[in-house]
Amino acid sequence: MDTVEKYARYVNTAMVARVEPVVVERAKGATYVDISGREYIDCFSGIAVTNVGHCHPRVVEAARAQMEKLVHCCSYVYYSQPTADLAEKLAQITPGRLQKTFFGNGGAEAIEGALRLAKQFTGRTELVGLQGSFHGRSYATLSVTGNCGRKRRGGPYMVGCTFLPAPYCYRCFYELQYPSCRLRCARALEEVLLYNTYDSVAAFIAEPIMGEGGIIVPPREFFQEVWEILKRHGILFICDEVQTGFGRTGRMFGIEHYGVEPEIMAVAKGIADGFPLSGFIAREDVADSFRPGDHLSTFGGNPVSCAAALANIRGLGEEGLVGAAAEKGEWFMERLGDLASNHGVIGEVRGKGLMIGVELVKDRGSREPAAEQGKRVRQACLERGVLLGLGGTFGNVLRIQPPLVIDKSQMEEVVRVLGEALSAA
Repeated sequence: MDTVEKYARYVNTAMVARVEPVVVERAKGATYVDISGREYIDCFSGIAVTNVGHCHPRVVEAARAQMEKLVHCCSYVYYSQPTADLAEKLAQITPGRLQKTFFGNGGAEAIEGALRLAKQFTGRTELVGLQGSFHGRSYATLSVTGNCGRKRRGGPYMVGCTFLPAPYCYRCFYELQYPSCRLRCARALEEVLLYNTYDSVAAFIAEPIMGEGGIIVPPREFFQEVWEILKRHGILFICDEVQTGFGRTGRMFGIEHYGVEPEIMAVAKGIADGFPLSGFIAREDVADSFRPGDHLSTFGGNPVSCAAALANIRGLGEEGLVGAAAEKGEWFMERLGDLASNHGVIGEVRGKGLMIGVELVKDRGSREPAAEQGKRVRQACLERGVLLGLGGTFGNVLRIQPPLVIDKSQMEEVVRVLGEALSAA
């Protein structure tokens, strides 16, 4: 029985439309190799995880060295040096006054903890998110997720959650145009607070760039407008950097593009280059609002994962990968713009750094989503050796999120293959 047959019999994949028909045996940099020896250019990074590349030598060596000393002790029962060192490093590289980190294992766990901390600090119970957002697949994270497709048949969800129209300029909720709209979507927060809440909002949560929502990049003034409203009402800002963090957008953290300082930030995915780790970091006064018994994690802050994360962060800095992501992203955006001029199915190309979305439409006038074409393009790319993501609220956005170490020849091949796939589809 081969791997695919074992998956069919023993691995529960009923919740995904399909598992990509690639049995990965090994990976290096921005390349996967399957069991037959065929190579693929990875443009999805395990959903924006392997930012410094697959099996980066310094990350692998750091994890190996730590495993030879200590694998587990529960870093909330005993002191762990790698855990302390990583928490210190996060306090140094995150924006503003963020200082104290609680470590978990995955993004949803980090968001759950951040929501709990916001309620604890403020003494309030309500939360505001964005339409089209995605924050995880656990109970509280789905409650603040603004996407019916992710929540269907799972309710009822947590009470006290309401949503602000997303800053999705290509499909504006108000049918306005930026910048003449004067950021109507951001200013609507005042109305949401007035009409949709019971005046007990603890926090507003948002991704700097909406990943699962379709790589939606807000206007540069959006978060500043929202932040000023939050300050007037004493509401915390939880920044979900699970997908945008650690160089993905051409800055160490995505929120740095917008010039505001969150009170709480959640991180995961790219933090440890594939080792399971997450966390939420907060201002000291906010973090210290927890009391004994309020929160804990058995595996959070695992020494091996923390050692890998420290090596990962060193790699991002010493190898100049954050700045490189910005430069490579500009190159990609320009070439994808050229493709758009030749392929009417491309409605919009958008992104920052190496977090890029290509929205496909049946007609540029109506902007009707072209989900089936998206599936065909992804399949055609796979057949030609390039692995892409596909997402968005309507399932019509190609997601280009390669490891930040992707090289120029690989980037050129991705554009060439994508052009062929668009023609074939």
